Amino acid sequence: MKILVLNGSPAGKNSVTLQTVLFIQALFPEHTYETLHVGQQIRSMEKNFEKCAEALQAADLILFAYPVYTFLVPAQLHRFIELIKEKEIDLTGKYATQISTSKHFYDVTAHRFIQDNCADLGLKYIRGISADMDDILKEKGQKQAEDYFRYVLWNMENGFAADPSVKNAPFTPLPALAAEETAKTKSGEVVIVADIPDENSPLWAMVNRFRSKIARETRVVNISEFPFSGGCLGCFNCASTGKCIYKDGFDAFLREQIQAAEATVFAYSIKDHSMGSTFKKYDDRQFCNGHRTVTMGKPVGYLVDGPLSREENVRLVMTSRAEVGGNFLAGIASNETSPDAEIDRMAATLDYAIDTGYMPPADFYGVGGMKIFRDLIYQMQGLMRADHKFYKAHGFYKDFPQKHKPTIAAMYLVGGLMKNKKLSKKMGGKMSEYMVMPYQKAIEKAKTKKK
Repeated sequence: MKILVLNGSPAGKNSVTLQTVLFIQALFPEHTYETLHVGQQIRSMEKNFEKCAEALQAADLILFAYPVYTFLVPAQLHRFIELIKEKEIDLTGKYATQISTSKHFYDVTAHRFIQDNCADLGLKYIRGISADMDDILKEKGQKQAEDYFRYVLWNMENGFAADPSVKNAPFTPLPALAAEETAKTKSGEVVIVADIPDENSPLWAMVNRFRSKIARETRVVNISEFPFSGGCLGCFNCASTGKCIYKDGFDAFLREQIQAAEATVFAYSIKDHSMGSTFKKYDDRQFCNGHRTVTMGKPVGYLVDGPLSREENVRLVMTSRAEVGGNFLAGIASNETSPDAEIDRMAATLDYAIDTGYMPPADFYGVGGMKIFRDLIYQMQGLMRADHKFYKAHGFYKDFPQKHKPTIAAMYLVGGLMKNKKLSKKMGGKMSEYMVMPYQKAIEKAKTKKK
């Protein structure tokens, strides 16, 4: 069997993810393997895709291998998938699977992105594995990798594949209407980060509608015009210095032209089940801030051109980004249904959030995501010095390791009392009553404050 590995890591042969592939290759030498270093060589592939096309068409199994970057695959692999579609390479009926490495921070959204695109390409998808970065160094991780590939082979032998994850259908955007200009009576600027190569696109109409309705000055930054030297290399130079290894000025541009605003609105057209490779490059390059949530407390919004109701993974990425970043999500407006009402509501909500500083507590997406990064930064503080300093200054370590000693002691006391059958019987019916007693003071205080 011919197996084509699409190595999406910018590190090429030094990719951590690729080591899992090489481990599998050593265990199953009876198959033929070819590797395209997509993450490292995407620019040359853009110029000449012929060899890539031949390798894709000759493969029986296509294996996507990549590190998770900012909720999805690296921008370079994203661009490679775009090229497959642009060149109209017919992969119908071939098998595909994936291996990713990360600290399990939104690996689910990255995997769904690959699965959705496999469905577009007519590939028979077999569920992949998400590994921790050092899993292959452990006996358990090695067994998991071996078991996974045996599972892939078993599926292929039996002709099994997952059901298609998406069902494409024609989409006709609803137009965003013009609106009377709202007076710019409030201070502060809202920046609109957009990927709009064509000013006649429906997205421009949405942007203009939003700009006319918000009561603050706005500025559009079209990232398709920024002279990127390339996508994120994952070199970690910025982790210790806070500066990107590229000299194209993106880090200064990001901090001075975008992150200094009172709020940010992102505008893009859905492409290949995400925001497109240009926007993904912008996202990945924001790693010049490391894992520092430098815009926390500021509201964000999204203007989306495309069939958002059919892209639950895209919506999850947008929602989760806001939660993990400590941003209030003021709204997501698409031109699928009632674009004017959605855009107007988002503009009003952004104004309100800036005026009041409204920031609701984080939900599972934010709390869980931040704790994963907190654990990572704490362990790697010697390398990620800027991140560690930021986390320490903002109190991200205050409950790590768990230091709620009074609560722990109280739970031991309650647990001990509950072992006593008589007390347990007496307390059992009133447990919920006891649990809410501490809240009564807060409620009474609120009543007093209202008076």
